[in-house]
Amino acid sequence: MSEPARIAMIGEAEFCQLFRLFGLAVYSPANLDEARARLEQIVQEKYSLCLIQEKWLEPLKAEISALSHKFLPVCLGFSDYRGATEAVARAIMELSIRATGSDALFRERT
Repeated sequence: MSEPARIAMIGEAEFCQLFRLFGLAVYSPANLDEARARLEQIVQEKYSLCLIQEKWLEPLKAEISALSHKFLPVCLGFSDYRGATEAVARAIMELSIRATGSDALFRERT
């Protein structure tokens, strides 16, 4: 029997703690060094998915980019607001292009 997928989340404690109820491992770093250490821990512990709050996307850009050649974990940014911001939208588009080889899902329809 295979091991169940593990999901981690890096973000602000006030927003992310609720996700512990759903079995996610939640990390709320106080600074960039701690965020890097948590991301490294997530990689070492072989999580399948790492959700990263928007505030950490840009500061961890180099580390996330270095992980892009690995199969796991998949790092995906999220926003705690209703609309996707530009950084989250760009990350989703890049992930979609890597997965499908096309930007067709993001082209404007005329």
